Amino acid sequence: MNVRQLDISRRTIAVAAALIGTVSLVIGAHAALNMRTLDAAKAVSTDQVTGSIGQTSRLALVIGNGHYPDANAPLTQSINDARALSMSLRKNGFDVDMVEDATRDDMVRAVSRLKSRIKRDTTVMLFFGGYGVQAGRESYMLPVDAVIWKESDVRRQGVSIDGVLDMMKEQGAKAKLVVVDASRRNPYERRFRSYSHGLAPISASDNALILTSASPGKVADDGKGEHSVLVGEFLTNLNAQGSAEGVFNKTRVAISRASEGDQVPTVSSSLLEDVHFDQAGG
Repeated sequence: MNVRQLDISRRTIAVAAALIGTVSLVIGAHAALNMRTLDAAKAVSTDQVTGSIGQTSRLALVIGNGHYPDANAPLTQSINDARALSMSLRKNGFDVDMVEDATRDDMVRAVSRLKSRIKRDTTVMLFFGGYGVQAGRESYMLPVDAVIWKESDVRRQGVSIDGVLDMMKEQGAKAKLVVVDASRRNPYERRFRSYSHGLAPISASDNALILTSASPGKVADDGKGEHSVLVGEFLTNLNAQGSAEGVFNKTRVAISRASEGDQVPTVSSSLLEDVHFDQAGG
């Protein structure tokens, strides 16, 4: 190899090295830019998550059962009630899971969905319209596919209201609101040797508020309107806003007065703080 060839080789190596250095710098700058972009995105995501943690969630499970094979006629009001109440609750910021003509499997799945979403800051509402039966001093919501011949069938095929309340408590719900419109004369009562009308008392323990359509052991007439007596009055007071306890108590008083004491809904409360249906009220 002569001197001229050696100089050309050296220049080629130098040019190649310069090109490699330039490419490395570009790659490094691009990587650094990507890292800054990822860090910024991560920061935004963290801010969003952190901001959502402090927001109080509002969940509702609304069940309206109307078509029971053993009944002489469908409970059309229960379906109307569930739909109207769901609409009103959604307007007030509740995330509503509504189930119509629920079988036992439907009800169990709905309760499981509710359980999976309850957090420590959640206000939870349960509404049930349909047939309810008390068994063993406990009240049960009956699915439309229930086959009831004896009291043990109620415990096996029904869904315990107290059990749902216990679940809410175990999940740490902030407040528990329950409306049960099931104090009806049901088609199963003649099959029991010893039968108790209406529902058993439902305990409002640990920051709960409960409204039932009649006193324990009593049955109520649905009336002939689009909505049941209980839900019709409840919707009127709910739309007027105010605290949840105020809505429940106004409903109880209005129905008691209108029926001249024939139907007296029951309100049980252990709320430790004011709870409002409207988001502005808390």
